[in-house]
Amino acid sequence: MTKKDQDTDVEFIQALAELLRENDLTELQVKRDYGEDKTLNVRVSRQTMIAAAAPQVIAAPPVAAATAAAPAPTAPEASPDDPAQHPGAVTSPMVGTVYLAAEPGAAPFITVGASITEGQTLLIVEAMKTMNQIPAPKSGKITRILVDDGSPVEFGSPLVIIE
Repeated sequence: MTKKDQDTDVEFIQALAELLRENDLTELQVKRDYGEDKTLNVRVSRQTMIAAAAPQVIAAPPVAAATAAAPAPTAPEASPDDPAQHPGAVTSPMVGTVYLAAEPGAAPFITVGASITEGQTLLIVEAMKTMNQIPAPKSGKITRILVDDGSPVEFGSPLVIIE
């Protein structure tokens, strides 16, 4: 491989890294064929850090010394606003794009307040041009729909809450 080829490859990899950053992607993989027995396989990835919320400390009013000692604090519970921690949360089994209806303009599969049965299609996640129906893991009532039609989702993202 010549110096010119190496410089071109470095520029190519830098362009891929820039694409990764500009489009807020976590991974990009490309294979380049230069001819017989000359290929370049590049995988550019980055880790995304999810910052944990700092616990809030609320100052308590002073307590008299004669008061009994307070019980030891317990482990903090999951925030009630965090839908991913809800016991009825249905999460995405893959990375893709969510569709709430079978086709544009069609009635959505589910609505808030609707009763559903186990196995009923909740929505579709498109991944690699394949439409994947996401079935209800249990029967119940839809209390929240956490995604918008056409929005991207990551693996494990909460989609809906069934109670």
